[in-house]
Amino acid sequence: MIHGFALFHERYTVMELDDLDLKILDTIQRSPPLSTAELAELVGLSQSPCWRRLTRLKEAGYILDQVTRLNPEKLGFQTVVFASIRLSAHGRANITEFTDAIGRFPEVVECHTTMGAFDFLLRIVTRDVADYRQFVFGRLSTLPTVREIQSTMSMGATKSTTALPIRPR
Repeated sequence: MIHGFALFHERYTVMELDDLDLKILDTIQRSPPLSTAELAELVGLSQSPCWRRLTRLKEAGYILDQVTRLNPEKLGFQTVVFASIRLSAHGRANITEFTDAIGRFPEVVECHTTMGAFDFLLRIVTRDVADYRQFVFGRLSTLPTVREIQSTMSMGATKSTTALPIRPR
């Protein structure tokens, strides 16, 4: 609940995960793309049961997608900014308008709804400070739903991972 309104998320099938399921999930999140045969060997299963479990985990929504992480610095993206956003009003239409607009901005790589002084926290990646300034003044601050933006520039990540702390029971 954020300032009196609820945000609804997709519901996925809830299923009991055993130690092998957890091992599969942990292995695929920490490893480069693996074939089913390679994954099966790493988790101690034969290929067919491993494939069935993997398929079931995908269908149940435990695996959202499988991507390759790129090195932003090598690609010229030197600036990471965390922007706290306060909306001008908190009706469902404003939230939808804001989140739809944010979805169209490739510079915004993460958008979180928050509790507290601000409504959203964005992680924004740009080539440099000038690009960030252009993004804020030319696009983000022009959204009619945005009342306030507070920016915090990262000086560098000391840890960056997408891996969740999965541990077999």
